[in-house]
Amino acid sequence: MIAPGDTSHLRWVDRTWIFLDIGFSSQRPSCGLLFGEARPECVQFWEAKQRILERVVSSPTQVGLVIEAPLSVCFGSNGNPKGRRIEKEGTKHRYWYENLGCQVMVAAMYIVREIHDANAMPIIHLFEGFVSFKDRSERSNHLSDVCLLRDVVREPKRFAASIVTPDQLKSDPKDILESAFRVSGIDCGVPVVLKR
Repeated sequence: MIAPGDTSHLRWVDRTWIFLDIGFSSQRPSCGLLFGEARPECVQFWEAKQRILERVVSSPTQVGLVIEAPLSVCFGSNGNPKGRRIEKEGTKHRYWYENLGCQVMVAAMYIVREIHDANAMPIIHLFEGFVSFKDRSERSNHLSDVCLLRDVVREPKRFAASIVTPDQLKSDPKDILESAFRVSGIDCGVPVVLKR
């Protein structure tokens, strides 16, 4: 069963956490993958999907899964797509429905669908990772991004400002916020976002 992760699930237990900075390349190892205290690795999409599925299915306990991709979507009261509050910083924006946001959201859908269809026994608490708005000098690095997300789970008090609850995602009370996976027939709820 896949459920939205909330702040009560942010407890560090090494073997129960998976961090994925998802990519969707046909040839390059575009995914940063990290299991608990292990060293992060860069792998291809198919390998990330397979290894996550194996870990989830064989886990005897609940699992925290953090995917760096939009896992919830927002629509304005008129029904048009709308950016979530975290997706805008000053004049910059990285809306879930534009460019790379759509690409990694689709990639996440394929992984979540596999987990859902596997009928995994433990509860999987799903969290969204959001590592964005870096300086132009800081190039995206899949390995460091999963480590940044792990830091939040390890020390939630220290990184309290990095933990965004669903009620903090709307910029207007009339906004409609929902699971990104509803479009594929799976409702995983709206998870907490770990923003770095």
